[in-house]
Amino acid sequence: MMSNSRLLWSSMTVTAALMLSACSQPANETADTNADAPAAETAGKTIRIATEGAYPPFNYTNADGSLGGFDIDVANALCEQMQADCEIVAQDWDGIIPGLLAQKYDAVIAGMSITAERQEKVDFSEPYFANTMVWLTKTDGSFDPTSVENLTLGGQRSTTPGAYLQDNYEGKDGNTVQLYDNYDNAYLDLKSGRSDAVLAEKVSAKSWLADNTEGFGIVGDEIDNDDNIAIAVRKGDSLKEDFNKALSEIRSNGELARLEQMNFGQ
Repeated sequence: MMSNSRLLWSSMTVTAALMLSACSQPANETADTNADAPAAETAGKTIRIATEGAYPPFNYTNADGSLGGFDIDVANALCEQMQADCEIVAQDWDGIIPGLLAQKYDAVIAGMSITAERQEKVDFSEPYFANTMVWLTKTDGSFDPTSVENLTLGGQRSTTPGAYLQDNYEGKDGNTVQLYDNYDNAYLDLKSGRSDAVLAEKVSAKSWLADNTEGFGIVGDEIDNDDNIAIAVRKGDSLKEDFNKALSEIRSNGELARLEQMNFGQ
């Protein structure tokens, strides 16, 4: 039989060991919990994103019906950074903001410029691209961007170049402005001679010229109208800040620059 003093010492030794074990256990559990914690509040969240699908190289529809372009690449990079499940859908340009407001989708990533008029209806993220405008026309010397008179000028409806045309040329010096649902139709009329020049974003014009170099080109200087492209969300939606955080990450790690190079070249 064990003496009382030895029994007491043994009991104290076991108690101390259990206390040491108990003290070390929560730290391991905490570490495991943090390791499994979501890296972003949007992790696992489903986000529905609209794009136009008819504005290359920002966004376009492939022959198999899939969507491609810079906007789609940016959207996918942001969703990966946010650990979100994203669905990207095509929507006609004229209905793209009404569709957002009607909650058909959660955000618009479609080469959309920040304008005062749009800011009355939606919130914008930080810009992910800055644009300039150019004149696209015949290179035979028939168009002088410093003296635009008695001409038919094309552009896309509900865009910053379209608004610029209406504000500066419609009904002035004999000019007529023709706006189209998309740039593809504007370029078709330019090529067929039904318009004299198209005012477009530089990257869009360069994309079209890649397959239409003969007889057409960019004429005159670029026009910097402080055109910043961003993501649109509904007013007051916290998704704006989620996108801003993800944009900051893909900008700082070089992914955004890589996507620009991949889609726009130099």
